[in-house]
Amino acid sequence: MTDDARFEDGRETPLNLGAMDPDDLAVLSALAQDAVFPVTEMRWLPRERRFALLVNRFRWEDAGANKGRHAPERVQSVLAVENVQRVSSQGVDRGDADLILSLLSVTFEPAEEGAGAVLLTLAGDGAIRLEVEALEVRLKDVTRPYQAPSGQAPRHPD
Repeated sequence: MTDDARFEDGRETPLNLGAMDPDDLAVLSALAQDAVFPVTEMRWLPRERRFALLVNRFRWEDAGANKGRHAPERVQSVLAVENVQRVSSQGVDRGDADLILSLLSVTFEPAEEGAGAVLLTLAGDGAIRLEVEALEVRLKDVTRPYQAPSGQAPRHPD
């Protein structure tokens, strides 16, 4: 008799996820929570209708860190939103090249016929709003994991 696979048996491999509906986006948002990035790593490519961020994502899925086998890790990841028609932001000074932003969540505000807005909520009352024709978001790890500089997992006050 064989046993069912367990979550703990999974390999710690790079993420390459897509979200095409709000439920998928909730999973992607949880994995991207507490990602940090310099303001200079945001790109809107209007001709390609794509908005992308290169972020340093905390590896919430990392069972090794969760079980104390090694220090908490981060990995560089690309967060890309497709079908973008318009970008707006608040609380983001694009002129400050030293500004580091922290991503709290990625949510979708639906409108008519599949269109809507992807909202990137940032720490410190910042936000980026991406008006889209259809929901299509990707999160892909692009480097090997590295030890989190703080040596700790991010914490949020209760």
